[in-house]
Amino acid sequence: MAKIAVGLMIVFFLFAAWGMFEWTVNRIYVPVGQSLQLRYKGPPLPLPFLGAMPPATPGEFAQVDENGNAKQVGILEQMRGPGRHFYNPFWWERKLVDDVVVEKGEVAIATSKMGTPLPKGEFLVDGDLGETKYKGILRKVFGPGRYRVNPYAYEMNVIKTQIDVSGTQKKHTGWVEIETGYVGVVTNLTDNPLTGAKKGIQQDVFPPGIYPINPREQQIDIVEVGYREKSITANLQRDRNGDLLFDKSGEPMLTDDDSGIAFPSNDGFTIQMDFTAIWGIMPDQAPTVISKFGNVDSVETKVVVPQIESICRNQGSRLGAVDLLIGESRQKFQEETSHEFQNVLDDKDVTLLYGLVRHIYIPQEVRLPIQESFIADEKKLTREQQQITTRTEGLLVEETQKVELEGERVVAETDKLVEEALAEGEKTVGETEAETLKLVAAIDRQAAEIEAEATIVLGEAKATAEQMVAEAKADKFGLAVEAFGSGAAYNQWVFATGLPEDIDLQTIYAGEGTFWTDLKGMTETLLGKQVNESRPASKPSTTRTTGR
Repeated sequence: MAKIAVGLMIVFFLFAAWGMFEWTVNRIYVPVGQSLQLRYKGPPLPLPFLGAMPPATPGEFAQVDENGNAKQVGILEQMRGPGRHFYNPFWWERKLVDDVVVEKGEVAIATSKMGTPLPKGEFLVDGDLGETKYKGILRKVFGPGRYRVNPYAYEMNVIKTQIDVSGTQKKHTGWVEIETGYVGVVTNLTDNPLTGAKKGIQQDVFPPGIYPINPREQQIDIVEVGYREKSITANLQRDRNGDLLFDKSGEPMLTDDDSGIAFPSNDGFTIQMDFTAIWGIMPDQAPTVISKFGNVDSVETKVVVPQIESICRNQGSRLGAVDLLIGESRQKFQEETSHEFQNVLDDKDVTLLYGLVRHIYIPQEVRLPIQESFIADEKKLTREQQQITTRTEGLLVEETQKVELEGERVVAETDKLVEEALAEGEKTVGETEAETLKLVAAIDRQAAEIEAEATIVLGEAKATAEQMVAEAKADKFGLAVEAFGSGAAYNQWVFATGLPEDIDLQTIYAGEGTFWTDLKGMTETLLGKQVNESRPASKPSTTRTTGR
């Protein structure tokens, strides 16, 4: 028993020692936000029965069996997450690795340190973390999030928005945010075999949004789209309060400099003018703008402004100062200038909404005589119109009087016609009343004659009816007497038919003996009749007493 107890105590102490060693030496705690990288070192002492453990191929992870046990000396690909883990430090090299955290407004660029070199002419590695075959920068960009990355295989570089200024262009990479009203023009730095995109500026633009851009693959030019206004105006004189100054003809006064669009007319006068263009870049035009001009501001400085000045000067120098002042020729000049400017911008792949010649400043020595001539013509036309108005007013008064006279005449004629119509109506009414009385009298006479004839006919008919009734009665009695055979029989029939329908006849028959001997029976018979009469109404009955 003592040996068993000692054995149990030894076993207990061995388990306790192993547990203490496991929880103090082997145990390692991985906090949240970190991972555990393991490198298998092999047995700490050479043990012949275990055999030699081969090292892993340089640049590759150590191989493991199906249970996750290391088969080679080297770093394991799979890292352990937060929590408690038990690995013997004599057999394993344990290293805590921070997770790669990408915040909002940042992107991560991964570089593969394992695999074979890229083929000649290629710069980016396709695939995701843990799936790459070549060394180099990954094409895929990793947005905001937390990533558990084995630093033995990949290096993560977190960047924010990067802007590369080259001349007039600003190239955006990393975290690229395109606001509303803008588009992104994409420039590929290399071909993409996955999408088939080629190197260079792409025709498809990025709409407003957020894009993670790999600086080794693409660059983004953010281009404002829509319409914008550009005006070229002459400098005008102002007083101390900033109000415009005008000459005696009412035109604003220019400064001494040749501001605005200045050019000489074909008759030697200096002309100045204002021009306004409403132009813009549409989304489909943005790639062309970037490839030809670099940015939108260059379009304005290199195309819009020079073309406005050139076209206006060329068109205006062909005309004289008077032509630019008179309405029809001035209108034609404005239309031709706008049309030519439209054609130039179309060739440059720029959209023009309006191109307007706003004002043409003609020298006063040219403008005043022409204006005075126009004013004289207008005054002449005004006087002619006043004369026409006066004549028209006279005709109006004359016609008004005619209308009033005609109105009075119509009223008089109307009154006459009304009186004639009333007299004719009264005459017709009298004749109608007399004719009506005559017809009524004739009808009354006819009615009296008809009533007299009816009285005679009714009297004759009544007399005839009474005679026929008397004759019928006489014939009736004669026929009745003849039918009964004698007058006495007829009288008896008349008597019988005159009796009531509910008559009750009692026949008392007395046999042999005296009347008094049968009086008792008659009394009972009479009393029985009274009793029957006192009962509820029922069918009348007849009682006959017969005797021999």
